[in-house]
Amino acid sequence: MLRRTKILATLGPATDKPGVLEGMFAAGLDFVRMNFSHGSAQDHINRANSVRELSLKTGRLVGILADLQGPKIRIARFKDTKVYLNEGQNFALDINLDPMAGDNTQVGITYEPLALEVKPGSRLLLDDGRIVLDVVNVENMRVNCTVVVGGDLSNNKGINLLGGGLSAAALTDKDKEDIKTIAIMKCDYVAISFPRTAEDLHEARRLLVAAGCHAGIVAKVERAEALDVIDEIILASDAVMVARGDLGVEIGDANLPAVQKMLIKRTRELNRVAITATQMMESMIDNPIPTRAEVFDVANAVYDGTDVIMLSAETASGKYPIKAIGAMHRVCIEAEKQSKVRLSRHRIELQFDRVDEAIAMSAMYMANHSKINGIAALTESGSTTLWMSRISSGIPIFALSPHQETLGKVTLYRGVFPVLFIHDLSDHAEVNRAIIAELKRRGVAVDGDTFIITQGDLKGIPGGTNALKVITVGQDLTH
Repeated sequence: MLRRTKILATLGPATDKPGVLEGMFAAGLDFVRMNFSHGSAQDHINRANSVRELSLKTGRLVGILADLQGPKIRIARFKDTKVYLNEGQNFALDINLDPMAGDNTQVGITYEPLALEVKPGSRLLLDDGRIVLDVVNVENMRVNCTVVVGGDLSNNKGINLLGGGLSAAALTDKDKEDIKTIAIMKCDYVAISFPRTAEDLHEARRLLVAAGCHAGIVAKVERAEALDVIDEIILASDAVMVARGDLGVEIGDANLPAVQKMLIKRTRELNRVAITATQMMESMIDNPIPTRAEVFDVANAVYDGTDVIMLSAETASGKYPIKAIGAMHRVCIEAEKQSKVRLSRHRIELQFDRVDEAIAMSAMYMANHSKINGIAALTESGSTTLWMSRISSGIPIFALSPHQETLGKVTLYRGVFPVLFIHDLSDHAEVNRAIIAELKRRGVAVDGDTFIITQGDLKGIPGGTNALKVITVGQDLTH
């Protein structure tokens, strides 16, 4: 059984060990994430090269996502590396303090506007909410606080404002330099951290195009204020990541489940890709099996319709990166057997403005209401298969394209499987025979199977899909 939900895993020191990346490929890896918050440009280039080489060697196309660091707002450092804060004590964040001189009464900060963007009563959350401070007042760019939730606090931990509202630009100078590296790597997607508006994503796309890169844009929803303009953010992107770490800190953990479900649903309604991320199998950093809660978390994301589930430290620095992917694979396979995962009313009552979209929707309606074993979509840009993948179904969709850029993008779509297909045929019957021969060669079609084939009259023209044909594998295709 082909797994429809895609697995995205972060690369890091743990995956650099001999044989680990090969094991991850074998376990079911679909996409890798390069986290530009860590490592050098050369580290990322080397890892991307390893992924490309293994894709060629194994015949399994694994895509590459580059994740920009963005404006992570952090405290500076402590003289003794870390301090302990007691509930009720005073503690200050001071832009004027020596960045190496923090103690248990004060620490420097890296974000100068903080003092201008908070007021008495503002609640600051440090280290993903483990430390909670309430602002008392601001004096000469020094933010004086009371500790509400104390504990250990160490160097360089992040700062969030409950409810959002910090104005740091989504793209930093470091991000703009990293985009040049990403263009060299020819990544398939680029994730933009902490976008506040659609313009943040448009700016990133302009910078990528200027660097000669046409990667898809992933909007990481991490700020509370992004939810106020979520449709604009979704439409400005190619994919949306539910980044549950910072988002949960800003909106409160109790609000996160409902927001995750809303984001996945709305992203799919607007024909974009949904990625669910953060702590999905966090315990597997140190343990060879997931907790039952983590199993339920992954399964529920599948039930909600997410295209992609993501591993972070579990694979980048954990002890069991291969086992983590294997565990995710098994949970997805079982979750996808449930009938609710195969039902959909996506756009069922709407009129379509484009012929190729109407063909895509017709193919899925037919597949879900008759005995169809698979869909083969000849595609230039991948749009046809994206539309198809928005319909919940148990039918595999094979995206056949001669373009590596297209194949890399469709690899992230739920239920879509990339197939490199290069031909110089003009006769439809010959093309259909070649398609079936390729699917049989890959072991995904056998005599007697029924397939839907979609294609266009004009080869090489994006948006040209205008034909749908139902064929039985093994029968003579003469037209």
